[in-house]
Amino acid sequence: MEKEIKNTVVLKEEENVGVVQIADDVVAMIASLAAAEVEGVNVMSGNISNERMSKVGVKKLTKGVKVVVSEDTVKVSIAIVMDYGYNIPATCQQIQNKVKNAIENMTGLNCTDVNIRIVSIKVK
Repeated sequence: MEKEIKNTVVLKEEENVGVVQIADDVVAMIASLAAAEVEGVNVMSGNISNERMSKVGVKKLTKGVKVVVSEDTVKVSIAIVMDYGYNIPATCQQIQNKVKNAIENMTGLNCTDVNIRIVSIKVK
């Protein structure tokens, strides 16, 4: 049975202290949680509501989010379900800004792209 190898990126390497690595799944979780905070975002595609996020694992939180980490840059693609009645371009701009800022502030990586795909509109 082969051991699953997770993609990681080295954030900081110092001779006397050690190495700090971050897994791609962690970056995807940061993006997912940041996007879910924006008003008008109902759920991530294939994801769950904010109320139930604390009861599930990483795989459920990152569903609908794809990250590509190379060197010190990150490209994010997010599939979302929006609530009806919200301005799509304005909401997407907020998502892009929030995701980019969260990733850059928490990891120190440069987030170059935040691509959003709206897969559905939820009517109340």
